[in-house]
Amino acid sequence: MAAFRTRIATADVAGRAWHLRVLRDRQQYDDDGGTAEDAGVPPSGWSHFGQLWPTGVDLAAAMAVEAIAGMRVLELGCGIGLPSLVLAARGADVTASDHHPLAARFTRSNARRNGVPAPAFRDLAWRGDDATLGRFDLIIASDVLYERDHALLLARMVAQHGAPHGSVVIADPGRGEIPRLTRMLTALGYAASAHGDGIAARSATVTRIVRCRR
Repeated sequence: MAAFRTRIATADVAGRAWHLRVLRDRQQYDDDGGTAEDAGVPPSGWSHFGQLWPTGVDLAAAMAVEAIAGMRVLELGCGIGLPSLVLAARGADVTASDHHPLAARFTRSNARRNGVPAPAFRDLAWRGDDATLGRFDLIIASDVLYERDHALLLARMVAQHGAPHGSVVIADPGRGEIPRLTRMLTALGYAASAHGDGIAARSATVTRIVRCRR
């Protein structure tokens, strides 16, 4: 039996209530077998994947209206999977990805709970190469720039898996690495724009959504 405890959180996205299995709090931890540590997930960040972050809700809201017809979509660092589930509910060809050993379980559980098709899932380590993954017309992520090297790793993933005329949409709560990431994506041939969505009712932060298009 899992040592961690969960609860059901509800998020409103474009008028639809999503009921999501999340970790009960940020003190939850269960890595007796060392699977997460082997994957490079430190104890201090073990629970991050299992939270309903405001930036994830904002990215999901953006995906509720995103033009997706005929596009392959990749979510990096999907955690509990909300943006990918919103896209799956719209019939998108979406692949959710994360390197936390429980992310796939939570994403699929949340798909069943909300009656939507489970998106394809890939265990994706940003430091590795996956030649079988292919390229995507749209790459999305929310609140993934925790460490200084994450901007470089994310830009590397975009270089490897972004389609020639693709787009990138990143939601960030102001961790400070967005300018570096934007410069790196510009060097890859992307043109960037950004805007902030005020979410004071839910959080003291303001999500900055950065859109880059080739």
